Amino acid sequence: MFFINEIFYKRIAIRHPFVSIRLIRKIFLYHLLFAIVYYVYAVYNPSDSKHYYSTLSQSDINWVETIPMTNWGVFFVEYPFLKYLDFNYEMLMLLFSWFGFVGFVYAYLFFAENIKEKIIVFGKYDLLKLLLFLPNMHFWSASIGKGSMIFMGIMMFIYAVQFPKKRLIALALGSFFIFSIRSHVMFFIIIGVLFGIFFGSDKKLTKGTKVFLIFSGMLFIYLAWSSILSVANLEQSDDLVNDFNEFAYARSEGLSEKAGSGLDMSKYSLPVKLFTFWFRPLFIDVPSSMGIFSSLENLLYLLLFLKICNKSFVRFIKKAPSVVKMSAMIFVLTSFAMTFIMSNLGIIMRQKAQVMYFAFFVIYYFLAYEKARKRYLKQKQQDHIKEPLPFDKQETTVVA
Repeated sequence: MFFINEIFYKRIAIRHPFVSIRLIRKIFLYHLLFAIVYYVYAVYNPSDSKHYYSTLSQSDINWVETIPMTNWGVFFVEYPFLKYLDFNYEMLMLLFSWFGFVGFVYAYLFFAENIKEKIIVFGKYDLLKLLLFLPNMHFWSASIGKGSMIFMGIMMFIYAVQFPKKRLIALALGSFFIFSIRSHVMFFIIIGVLFGIFFGSDKKLTKGTKVFLIFSGMLFIYLAWSSILSVANLEQSDDLVNDFNEFAYARSEGLSEKAGSGLDMSKYSLPVKLFTFWFRPLFIDVPSSMGIFSSLENLLYLLLFLKICNKSFVRFIKKAPSVVKMSAMIFVLTSFAMTFIMSNLGIIMRQKAQVMYFAFFVIYYFLAYEKARKRYLKQKQQDHIKEPLPFDKQETTVVA
């Protein structure tokens, strides 16, 4: 694995000389630490990783027969390593943990490629490094299961979608991982991409690229519509709204009854549901010792969110480039959908790890733009500069 990593690092350094390979190596070691922590946790606690390993190891099906299975994406990827290469449980845990690490690398590339400003928060912390070393994010993407695969898929897709022709392989792989795990999340991401294309202020994407993305997105929605509806058993529905509400209520009740961290969110208003999904558990409702660490991280999310609760952000988001509006739309749509079916704090902690980086990107971009804007205004007063801000020149990247 270390040998594969070195090849991976060299390819990144060639294509993206602006990134720090030293930082990526630190991310790998940090993520590996959480892989060990999760493994120890799984030894003494129920874990989906055991289910994914035992189910496939005890079956005699062939590779293709994994596709009709529930959560088939995990079994499909796991199959050749387990059946052909004879991986044991620990080796598969390490492999899937590596998938999570790759997701963090692509998250780093996505942030660093679009934002060149260094942002310091809370007096002394580099925001980018802070976001890349969030414990909860690493913990839930360090084991056999959906979390590591979909996180890698989402980050690969978002990194590739800005230059789809140049990054077609990453785009295809990311799409596969997302769709095979959660087809409805792929739907939300495509809607977000299309929203960014139509309403983003920048002109970075060529007409050919826009046509390609729009056509590909609409084709996917058409071909995968029945699969998306099947997630909520709505493929035969004649009343999608009411049937979805019934499904969401039943799913929410089921998840709430299965654990001591259950919540009765059916009576919550939409703002309270969103707050619960984004920022809970907090210290007042920690369900376990692990909840204390999650509460600290959620408090950080809340403090970062407060940084965009002002009029400047409203003006910013109105004229934001496509990559920002895309991220904002994906985050809002996914959050909105998940609030109707999540009633368990443990599941909420896992599920939101998949989408919070979209919110972090919007916040980071806004803070970088504000920093660049203030510096520009100061220089304008001193040097009588007439050039507009980089953001106002219809460029996607906030430059230093």
